[in-house]
Amino acid sequence: MAFRGLSCTGQLVALLREDGHLSGRYRATIPATGDRLNLEKEIQMEFVRSKDGTHIAFQQCGEGPPLVLVHGASGSHKRWGGVLPELSAEFTVCAIDRRGRGESGDADCYAIEREYEDVAAVVDAMDEPVNLLGHSFGAICTLEASLLTGNIARLVLCEPPVNAPELPAELSARMQGMLDSGDREGVLSTFLSEYAGIPEHELEKMRRSPAWPARIAAAHTLLRESVAVDDYRFAPERFSNVETPTLLVLGGDSPPFYRESLEMIDETLPNSRITVLPGQQHVPMDTAPDLFLREVIDFLQE
Repeated sequence: MAFRGLSCTGQLVALLREDGHLSGRYRATIPATGDRLNLEKEIQMEFVRSKDGTHIAFQQCGEGPPLVLVHGASGSHKRWGGVLPELSAEFTVCAIDRRGRGESGDADCYAIEREYEDVAAVVDAMDEPVNLLGHSFGAICTLEASLLTGNIARLVLCEPPVNAPELPAELSARMQGMLDSGDREGVLSTFLSEYAGIPEHELEKMRRSPAWPARIAAAHTLLRESVAVDDYRFAPERFSNVETPTLLVLGGDSPPFYRESLEMIDETLPNSRITVLPGQQHVPMDTAPDLFLREVIDFLQE
Protein backbone atom coordinates (compact mmCIF):
# COMPACT_ATOMS: atom_id res chain seq x y z
CA MET A 1 0.00 0.00 0.00
CA ALA A 2 1.44 3.40 -0.96
CA PHE A 3 0.57 6.91 0.17
CA ARG A 4 1.93 9.06 -2.66
CA GLY A 5 2.18 12.82 -2.26
CA LEU A 6 0.93 12.63 1.32
CA SER A 7 2.24 15.39 3.57
CA CYS A 8 2.61 13.96 7.06
CA THR A 9 3.20 15.73 10.31
CA GLY A 10 4.95 13.80 13.06
CA GLN A 11 1.54 13.16 14.61
CA LEU A 12 0.16 11.68 11.41
CA VAL A 13 3.18 9.45 10.96
CA ALA A 14 2.70 8.25 14.54
CA LEU A 15 -0.97 7.56 13.75
CA LEU A 16 0.04 5.50 10.73
CA ARG A 17 2.35 3.44 12.92
CA GLU A 18 -0.49 2.68 15.31
CA ASP A 19 -2.88 1.52 12.58
CA GLY A 20 -3.17 -2.19 13.16
CA HIS A 21 -4.62 -2.76 9.69
CA LEU A 22 -1.83 -1.05 7.77
CA SER A 23 0.63 -3.50 6.23
CA GLY A 24 3.10 -3.77 3.39
CA ARG A 25 5.21 -0.93 2.02
CA TYR A 26 3.87 2.61 2.05
CA ARG A 27 5.19 6.11 1.51
CA ALA A 28 4.99 9.41 3.38
CA THR A 29 6.44 12.86 2.88
CA ILE A 30 8.36 14.18 5.89
CA PRO A 31 9.37 17.81 6.56
CA ALA A 32 13.11 18.19 5.91
CA THR A 33 15.58 19.20 8.62
CA GLY A 34 18.10 20.99 6.44
CA ASP A 35 20.86 18.39 6.37
CA ARG A 36 22.82 17.38 3.28
CA LEU A 37 20.54 14.47 2.45
CA ASN A 38 17.48 16.72 2.32
CA LEU A 39 18.07 18.72 -0.82
CA GLU A 40 14.44 19.83 -1.03
CA LYS A 41 11.98 21.22 1.47
CA GLU A 42 10.53 17.78 2.03
CA ILE A 43 11.85 14.25 1.73
CA GLN A 44 9.95 11.12 0.90
CA MET A 45 10.31 8.21 3.29
CA GLU A 46 9.25 4.64 2.71
CA PHE A 47 7.96 2.39 5.49
CA VAL A 48 7.58 -1.33 6.00
CA ARG A 49 6.06 -3.19 8.91
CA SER A 50 8.50 -5.53 10.63
CA LYS A 51 7.54 -8.94 11.97
CA ASP A 52 6.60 -7.56 15.41
CA GLY A 53 4.50 -4.76 13.91
CA THR A 54 7.07 -1.99 14.31
CA HIS A 55 7.26 0.37 11.35
CA ILE A 56 10.74 0.74 9.85
CA ALA A 57 11.55 3.78 7.72
CA PHE A 58 14.04 4.17 4.93
CA GLN A 59 14.89 6.85 2.41
CA GLN A 60 15.06 5.73 -1.20
CA CYS A 61 16.93 7.53 -3.96
CA GLY A 62 18.93 6.86 -7.10
CA GLU A 63 18.59 4.39 -9.95
CA GLY A 64 19.96 0.93 -10.58
CA PRO A 65 20.08 -2.35 -8.65
CA PRO A 66 18.76 -1.99 -5.09
CA LEU A 67 21.28 -1.33 -2.31
CA VAL A 68 20.03 -1.38 1.31
CA LEU A 69 22.22 0.47 3.84
CA VAL A 70 22.14 -0.41 7.56
CA HIS A 71 23.84 2.09 9.86
CA GLY A 72 25.64 1.35 13.11
CA ALA A 73 25.19 2.44 16.72
CA SER A 74 23.86 5.98 17.28
CA GLY A 75 23.36 6.50 13.55
CA SER A 76 20.39 7.00 11.27
CA HIS A 77 19.89 7.02 7.51
CA LYS A 78 21.62 10.41 7.53
CA ARG A 79 25.01 8.89 8.37
CA TRP A 80 25.51 7.99 4.68
CA GLY A 81 25.37 11.62 3.49
CA GLY A 82 29.04 11.71 2.51
CA VAL A 83 28.80 8.76 0.12
CA LEU A 84 25.15 8.88 -0.91
CA PRO A 85 25.59 10.88 -4.15
CA GLU A 86 28.08 8.38 -5.54
CA LEU A 87 26.11 5.33 -4.41
CA SER A 88 22.81 6.66 -5.74
CA ALA A 89 24.44 7.24 -9.14
CA GLU A 90 24.95 3.47 -9.42
CA PHE A 91 22.18 1.97 -7.26
CA THR A 92 18.67 2.48 -5.99
CA VAL A 93 19.75 3.22 -2.42
CA CYS A 94 17.47 2.45 0.52
CA ALA A 95 19.01 3.90 3.70
CA ILE A 96 17.31 2.54 6.82
CA ASP A 97 16.49 4.27 10.09
CA ARG A 98 16.97 1.39 12.51
CA ARG A 99 14.29 1.09 15.19
CA GLY A 100 14.29 3.69 17.94
CA ARG A 101 15.49 6.62 15.84
CA GLY A 102 14.59 8.88 12.95
CA GLU A 103 11.21 8.09 11.43
CA SER A 104 11.18 4.44 12.53
CA GLY A 105 9.10 3.13 15.39
CA ASP A 106 10.19 1.18 18.43
CA ALA A 107 8.85 -1.44 20.81
CA ASP A 108 8.39 -1.44 24.58
CA CYS A 109 10.92 -4.25 25.02
CA TYR A 110 14.20 -4.39 23.09
CA ALA A 111 15.77 -7.49 21.61
CA ILE A 112 18.48 -7.54 18.95
CA GLU A 113 16.61 -10.29 17.10
CA ARG A 114 13.93 -7.76 16.19
CA GLU A 115 16.62 -5.74 14.41
CA TYR A 116 17.45 -8.74 12.23
CA GLU A 117 13.78 -8.99 11.32
CA ASP A 118 13.65 -5.25 10.54
CA VAL A 119 16.44 -5.55 7.97
CA ALA A 120 14.86 -8.66 6.45
CA ALA A 121 11.51 -6.85 6.18
CA VAL A 122 13.07 -4.02 4.16
CA VAL A 123 14.96 -6.48 1.95
CA ASP A 124 11.83 -8.54 1.32
CA ALA A 125 9.90 -5.39 0.35
CA MET A 126 12.10 -5.01 -2.74
CA ASP A 127 11.02 -6.46 -6.07
CA GLU A 128 14.41 -8.02 -6.88
CA PRO A 129 17.44 -9.38 -5.01
CA VAL A 130 19.25 -6.59 -3.20
CA ASN A 131 22.78 -5.70 -2.26
CA LEU A 132 22.94 -5.31 1.51
CA LEU A 133 25.59 -3.22 3.30
CA GLY A 134 25.86 -2.96 7.09
CA HIS A 135 28.28 -1.01 9.27
CA SER A 136 29.34 -1.91 12.83
CA PHE A 137 26.27 -2.90 14.89
CA GLY A 138 24.30 -2.67 11.65
CA ALA A 139 26.67 -5.22 10.12
CA ILE A 140 25.70 -7.75 12.81
CA CYS A 141 22.05 -7.10 11.95
CA THR A 142 22.90 -7.48 8.26
CA LEU A 143 24.74 -10.75 8.77
CA GLU A 144 21.90 -12.22 10.82
CA ALA A 145 19.28 -10.98 8.36
CA SER A 146 20.98 -13.09 5.69
CA LEU A 147 19.51 -16.14 7.48
CA LEU A 148 15.98 -14.72 7.34
CA THR A 149 15.58 -13.80 3.67
CA GLY A 150 16.51 -15.27 0.32
CA ASN A 151 16.33 -11.91 -1.43
CA ILE A 152 20.01 -10.91 -1.06
CA ALA A 153 22.39 -10.73 -4.04
CA ARG A 154 25.57 -9.57 -2.26
CA LEU A 155 26.64 -8.66 1.28
CA VAL A 156 29.06 -6.00 2.51
CA LEU A 157 29.95 -6.13 6.21
CA CYS A 158 31.98 -3.24 7.60
CA GLU A 159 33.62 -4.19 10.90
CA PRO A 160 30.81 -6.05 12.69
CA PRO A 161 31.89 -6.19 16.37
CA VAL A 162 31.12 -9.88 16.86
CA ASN A 163 34.26 -10.28 18.99
CA ALA A 164 34.13 -6.93 20.77
CA PRO A 165 35.21 -6.48 24.39
CA GLU A 166 32.39 -6.04 26.88
CA LEU A 167 31.32 -2.54 27.81
CA PRO A 168 32.98 -1.94 31.21
CA ALA A 169 30.51 -1.61 34.08
CA GLU A 170 32.08 1.69 35.14
CA LEU A 171 31.69 3.13 31.64
CA SER A 172 28.11 1.89 31.40
CA ALA A 173 27.25 3.50 34.73
CA ARG A 174 28.90 6.76 33.72
CA MET A 175 27.01 6.85 30.43
CA GLN A 176 23.74 6.10 32.22
CA GLY A 177 24.42 8.99 34.57
CA MET A 178 24.98 11.33 31.63
CA LEU A 179 21.79 10.11 30.01
CA ASP A 180 19.82 10.62 33.23
CA SER A 181 21.14 14.18 33.50
CA GLY A 182 20.25 14.98 29.90
CA ASP A 183 23.81 15.07 28.57
CA ARG A 184 23.07 13.09 25.42
CA GLU A 185 26.07 14.44 23.52
CA GLY A 186 28.32 13.42 26.41
CA VAL A 187 26.92 9.89 26.21
CA LEU A 188 27.61 9.78 22.50
CA SER A 189 31.14 11.19 22.62
CA THR A 190 32.09 8.97 25.56
CA PHE A 191 30.81 5.84 23.82
CA LEU A 192 32.57 6.60 20.55
CA SER A 193 35.91 7.53 22.07
CA GLU A 194 36.19 5.22 25.08
CA TYR A 195 34.40 2.12 23.82
CA ALA A 196 34.37 2.21 20.01
CA GLY A 197 37.94 3.50 19.95
CA ILE A 198 37.29 6.36 17.52
CA PRO A 199 40.38 8.61 17.62
CA GLU A 200 39.89 12.28 18.40
CA HIS A 201 40.58 13.52 14.85
CA GLU A 202 37.93 11.18 13.45
CA LEU A 203 35.52 12.05 16.25
CA GLU A 204 35.94 15.75 15.52
CA LYS A 205 35.09 15.08 11.88
CA MET A 206 31.96 13.23 12.99
CA ARG A 207 30.95 16.21 15.16
CA ARG A 208 31.10 18.47 12.10
CA SER A 209 28.92 16.10 10.08
CA PRO A 210 25.29 17.07 9.38
CA ALA A 211 24.36 13.65 10.83
CA TRP A 212 25.71 14.52 14.30
CA PRO A 213 22.38 15.93 15.67
CA ALA A 214 20.63 12.69 14.66
CA ARG A 215 23.32 10.72 16.52
CA ILE A 216 22.71 12.78 19.64
CA ALA A 217 18.97 12.15 19.32
CA ALA A 218 19.64 8.38 19.25
CA ALA A 219 21.98 8.41 22.27
CA HIS A 220 19.41 6.54 24.37
CA THR A 221 19.86 3.45 22.16
CA LEU A 222 23.59 3.07 22.85
CA LEU A 223 23.39 1.25 26.16
CA ARG A 224 20.79 -1.27 25.04
CA GLU A 225 22.75 -2.04 21.89
CA SER A 226 25.99 -2.35 23.87
CA VAL A 227 24.33 -4.95 26.10
CA ALA A 228 23.10 -6.76 22.99
CA VAL A 229 26.63 -6.88 21.54
CA ASP A 230 27.99 -8.13 24.88
CA ASP A 231 25.47 -10.97 24.81
CA TYR A 232 25.88 -11.78 21.10
CA ARG A 233 27.72 -14.97 20.22
CA PHE A 234 28.73 -15.68 16.65
CA ALA A 235 27.86 -19.32 15.90
CA PRO A 236 29.79 -20.46 12.81
CA GLU A 237 27.62 -23.52 12.25
CA ARG A 238 24.61 -21.28 11.56
CA PHE A 239 26.35 -19.52 8.64
CA SER A 240 28.35 -22.29 6.98
CA ASN A 241 25.77 -22.61 4.18
CA VAL A 242 25.44 -18.87 3.42
CA GLU A 243 26.71 -18.83 -0.18
CA THR A 244 26.03 -15.12 -0.76
CA PRO A 245 29.13 -13.31 -2.10
CA THR A 246 30.37 -11.25 0.85
CA LEU A 247 32.90 -8.45 1.20
CA LEU A 248 34.34 -7.92 4.69
CA VAL A 249 35.69 -4.36 5.08
CA LEU A 250 38.44 -3.70 7.65
CA GLY A 251 40.25 -0.50 8.56
CA GLY A 252 43.99 -1.10 8.49
CA ASP A 253 44.45 0.83 11.76
CA SER A 254 41.32 -0.42 13.54
CA PRO A 255 41.54 -2.06 16.99
CA PRO A 256 42.60 -5.74 16.75
CA PHE A 257 39.21 -7.14 17.75
CA TYR A 258 37.71 -5.94 14.47
CA ARG A 259 40.27 -7.96 12.51
CA GLU A 260 39.60 -10.95 14.75
CA SER A 261 35.87 -10.56 14.15
CA LEU A 262 36.23 -10.45 10.37
CA GLU A 263 38.68 -13.33 10.27
CA MET A 264 36.22 -15.42 12.27
CA ILE A 265 33.45 -14.62 9.78
CA ASP A 266 35.71 -15.11 6.76
CA GLU A 267 36.69 -18.57 7.96
CA THR A 268 33.00 -19.48 8.19
CA LEU A 269 31.39 -18.02 5.07
CA PRO A 270 32.17 -20.11 1.96
CA ASN A 271 32.13 -17.13 -0.44
CA SER A 272 33.74 -14.20 1.36
CA ARG A 273 36.90 -12.13 1.30
CA ILE A 274 38.46 -9.43 3.45
CA THR A 275 39.55 -6.07 2.05
CA VAL A 276 41.78 -3.86 4.20
CA LEU A 277 41.60 -0.07 3.84
CA PRO A 278 45.11 1.19 4.67
CA GLY A 279 45.40 3.91 7.29
CA GLN A 280 41.68 3.79 8.17
CA GLN A 281 39.78 2.89 11.30
CA HIS A 282 36.10 2.31 12.03
CA VAL A 283 34.42 4.94 9.82
CA PRO A 284 36.16 4.85 6.40
CA MET A 285 33.02 6.13 4.69
CA ASP A 286 33.74 9.40 6.54
CA THR A 287 37.54 9.46 6.63
CA ALA A 288 38.33 8.01 3.19
CA PRO A 289 35.08 8.05 1.18
CA ASP A 290 36.75 7.63 -2.21
CA LEU A 291 38.64 4.53 -1.06
CA PHE A 292 35.56 3.11 0.62
CA LEU A 293 33.38 3.72 -2.43
CA ARG A 294 35.88 2.19 -4.84
CA GLU A 295 36.11 -1.05 -2.88
CA VAL A 296 32.38 -1.34 -2.29
CA ILE A 297 31.18 -0.38 -5.77
CA ASP A 298 33.77 -2.57 -7.49
CA PHE A 299 32.64 -5.55 -5.43
CA LEU A 300 28.92 -4.94 -5.95
CA GLN A 301 29.40 -4.57 -9.71
CA GLU A 302 31.54 -7.68 -10.21
